[in-house]
Amino acid sequence: MCATMTDSARDRDRLDETRLRDRVLANPEPALRWGAVAFVLVAVEFGALAGGLLLLLDATVIGVTALVEVILGAFSPSAGEAVYAAQQAASGFLDGLRSAAGNVPTLLSRETIPNEGYKTGPNGPWEGTFLGLQPAAAWAIRLVLVYLYAAVVFYWLYRGWLVFRDHYRQVDWTPRDDVVDRLRDHRWGQFGIVVVLVFVTMALFAPALGPTTVEQNIQSPYSHEIQYYDAESGSVETVYVGDANFNSKSKGQGDQNVGPMTYDDYGRFHPFGTLTNGRDLFTFSVAGARISMMIGGLSIVLASLLAVIASMTSAYYKGLVDLVTILLADGITSIPGLLLLLMVGMAFQGHWLTGVLHGGFLYAVTFGIILFPGLWRSVRGPALQVSEEEWIDAAKSFGQRPRTTMRKHMLPYVLPYLLVYGSMTVGGVIISMAALSFIGSGLGINPPTPAWGRAIDMGRNYVSTQSWHIALIPGILIVVLVTGLNAFGDGIRDAIDPESEGGGEEEAAAGGAAG
Repeated sequence: MCATMTDSARDRDRLDETRLRDRVLANPEPALRWGAVAFVLVAVEFGALAGGLLLLLDATVIGVTALVEVILGAFSPSAGEAVYAAQQAASGFLDGLRSAAGNVPTLLSRETIPNEGYKTGPNGPWEGTFLGLQPAAAWAIRLVLVYLYAAVVFYWLYRGWLVFRDHYRQVDWTPRDDVVDRLRDHRWGQFGIVVVLVFVTMALFAPALGPTTVEQNIQSPYSHEIQYYDAESGSVETVYVGDANFNSKSKGQGDQNVGPMTYDDYGRFHPFGTLTNGRDLFTFSVAGARISMMIGGLSIVLASLLAVIASMTSAYYKGLVDLVTILLADGITSIPGLLLLLMVGMAFQGHWLTGVLHGGFLYAVTFGIILFPGLWRSVRGPALQVSEEEWIDAAKSFGQRPRTTMRKHMLPYVLPYLLVYGSMTVGGVIISMAALSFIGSGLGINPPTPAWGRAIDMGRNYVSTQSWHIALIPGILIVVLVTGLNAFGDGIRDAIDPESEGGGEEEAAAGGAAG
């Protein structure tokens, strides 16, 4: 019976694919028009997009092999070493591909629109910048073009869904249509979507957005040189970036400050000013957005995966399985989250795991475990509710496999709730990571990798001075991102369940207390 049900499901999937292909062949123009524009959008930024995808793939390979190595290494050290060697080989291969992708010229790359240059005289033109413009103007052009490109890409992805819905979908209406329609009128939710997309763009295009690069300005400043016009000698001089940083510090004392939207003595433009060590704060901030969102995404994916598996399994089997899951979740909840993070950070100092994703992978796994009980409780109720429906009993009576029943009949009902609570939880991960980096002492992201919390820590003694920007700007970025994530979660919740609209204050207060 089970084999018959599986074969029937496969036949239905093949039939759906055949029908979709036939509809596309019968009316190919909408798909071709959309695909042509999508091809152009990918082509103009192929190098950057390929590099970003390879970075995510490399992080996934490192994360998976790290877990496998830990598990196998506990039983067989030689097996763990073999897995580690395989991971190093795979990462080396992916690094080579990413380096090759980085050499592919793109429309919005730093090489196409350069903003770093030098004056040829006291009032002379700029050399090396885009069209000879001032560095600030060249940087602003690249920034605006990057965000315009991202806006077009996000809109075209949405447009692709509309094309599929209007021309190729089998049915005229699904509940998703009502969700999208309600979200169109939800201003608070739209604010959250815009904020999230702004920061996603910041993370994806971090190398192109900064006035300089992390490698040049932060990681290896004494391996790179810049040229500048020296007013005293009246000639163009060369200096190491590290020496230029040393003389461009912002410490709020006398003339030791390079504030937002100003140039330093070496002709370098700093949109957010400089840090206490002279490094560019804007470059530091956009790179910090990338690592923060990567850790937040990994942790919430892990926690969501555990929550979905646990909720559907316990709701389907109930009894002893549900009891064991409750005891496991309560056991994790009984450990204070901050204490667990501090213990993990201190216990693994010097361990090779702290080098994976600059120490972020270890914290992402820890956050995933910490967040799992809360997300599981959020979706356990809907999972139990749908498990009592008649169609679940019908599937059981026909001998459908439990895994198939969970995937086809329970998962679609649970996922919307998981999306809501997950989006409203990831902000806590970002705040916690900033707090760990703020504490320092070997915690948080490994220096010199940019982290928002470290910038706040560097500038906390200068909040009341002219170097206020060091701590304030990263703090504002954290507040805006977390607020946007909460607004996005509110919008999704109200779009899925219109009866909940306007009644979120009490829930928000409870969520804040839980965080």
